[in-house]
Amino acid sequence: MTHLLEWLPAAPADLRGRCAAAVDVAALTGLAGCALNTNQLRSLANALDRFPAEARATLVPFRLGLLSNATVDLLVSALRATGLRHGLDLTIEVGAYDQVLAEATDPASPINVTRCDAVLVAVDHHVLPERGFNDDVSTDAAALFAMAREGIAAHSGAPVIFATIPTPPESFFGSFDALLGGTKRSAVSASNAAIREFVRGSSGDLLFDVEALANCVGTARWHDPVQWNVAKLPFALEMVPIYAEHLARILASMRGKSRKCLVLDLDNTLWGGVIGDDGLAGIVLGQGSALGEAFLEVQRTALKLRDRGIILAVCSKNDNAVARSAFRQHPEMLLREEHIAAFVANWTDKATNLEVIADQLSIGIDSLVFLDDNPAERAQVRQELPQVAVPELPEDPSLYSRTMLAAGYFEAIAFLDEDCQRAAQYEANQKRDSVKSATRDMGAYLQSLAMVATMRPFEAIARARVAQLINKSNQFNLTTRRYTEAQIEALENAGDALTLQIRLRDMFGDNGIVSVIIGRRTGDIVDIDTWLMSCRVLGRGLEQAVLNQIVAEARAFGATQLLGRFVPSARNEMVREHYPKLGFAPVDEKADGATLWSLDLTTFKPRATHIQIIAAHSESA
Repeated sequence: MTHLLEWLPAAPADLRGRCAAAVDVAALTGLAGCALNTNQLRSLANALDRFPAEARATLVPFRLGLLSNATVDLLVSALRATGLRHGLDLTIEVGAYDQVLAEATDPASPINVTRCDAVLVAVDHHVLPERGFNDDVSTDAAALFAMAREGIAAHSGAPVIFATIPTPPESFFGSFDALLGGTKRSAVSASNAAIREFVRGSSGDLLFDVEALANCVGTARWHDPVQWNVAKLPFALEMVPIYAEHLARILASMRGKSRKCLVLDLDNTLWGGVIGDDGLAGIVLGQGSALGEAFLEVQRTALKLRDRGIILAVCSKNDNAVARSAFRQHPEMLLREEHIAAFVANWTDKATNLEVIADQLSIGIDSLVFLDDNPAERAQVRQELPQVAVPELPEDPSLYSRTMLAAGYFEAIAFLDEDCQRAAQYEANQKRDSVKSATRDMGAYLQSLAMVATMRPFEAIARARVAQLINKSNQFNLTTRRYTEAQIEALENAGDALTLQIRLRDMFGDNGIVSVIIGRRTGDIVDIDTWLMSCRVLGRGLEQAVLNQIVAEARAFGATQLLGRFVPSARNEMVREHYPKLGFAPVDEKADGATLWSLDLTTFKPRATHIQIIAAHSESA
């Protein structure tokens, strides 16, 4: 079964013993990075249960509700173990068998009472009523999904993950099945169209495309009539790990844990041969040979990922000038230097260079995916930097792109206009760093950037981007609280809420929305619930400029005091001293480790920055 997870290394033969011997969650996380079958996932989940909540603090908690017409209890341990692979501490609330509508519409059902972070509605084709071959069944599934969504929205408020329905392989008319309204194929097609419309038209609901997954595996292999008749299992038992993996990717993406950067090796990864030995003319790349076209496809894939916002970097054991010559001079190269946000080619070990790349880009080491043809290099990086995703690659380069994409490292739950600009924004950061390194006068450097910050309240046009930032930002995030789009919409109209979305532009381009503020007013106090910022813009004085605006907004509310809090997480240590650096005084420390800070607005005086502010309600904004 493990070949369905071909991008993951094989599990150790003594996995059960290693699970039993694990002394911390980190050891289990390492095991979760292997290709595990259903029994192995169960062993891993059982081992995770031995550790109390405080020992799992490095994981991100997530409570998932699961509603289905089939038996899905077997998914619980598989999902919990697979969640570990993605840095999640999953709690699963399973609804009663074949009671989707009853559970969704009952305000007292566990699904609604436990306040899940998301609810998965996953039904298979058996839920569809039998009709005549000429009957129109397009409204059957639509009604089911609409009622389930209304119930969950009314009683839980959790976003719904709608799973599409895999088409059964059986056919009564052959290809003609698709043209008759009452066949299973047509009914499933209409149901999936309804699901996609629900998600497309909703504010915060998500799609889990199980139909595409089953088609990829093969529907005859996906569906198991024996298992359905025996235990009402919605798919073959061997599909549990791949189903859990694809679902866990979505949950991880909801918590901002998708990868951001693809780091590329060069020799025998982007081209055939070793450029230092074979020379520019000797490497294999381009049309006319199967091998050359395989490497072109790797580069084409990298460029398409860049187009959707993934940062590209290079990490190669090579002479720097020789490595760059291919990007500058080879006529068949699709990738050029301007596409690469961080280019590191030297003779230092790759784990060390990956840390350099993460530092240059101001992103976490766990944001990296490293593509390298060499098994020894892959093993070294996995050993030294287990946070980095390192896909196993087959011997044939023609399969590199397919394998990397199948791994789902860059799973997305939305695609915004700003995502298209992200790679270019990181590349512009390299130009800023070049200017910075050329001067020793930090003030002159900041002044030369000609920065303009536009600060506005939350609004519908940027709602999706604000929600995306809130759910993806982990490092510069004082409380790491998460909000759905629906909750953001409610804040837009809340009279007691102070909200700001901050966009930063400079001489090198538009950084997009880089900071989000949520404050709550109680009497004469504004409590800063959320303060987050993109690490791309650190060190430019934006924190002070944002505070100046928060104070102005709070004073307009009639507030005399700001209250800020730092809630520690596994990723936000960098902002522990954020409030004291801005002049806040300590208040007290909470039992959960949170620290509280206060700022007296009656005596506060704004500090100058090198940023021009276009105020939230300014006509020029």
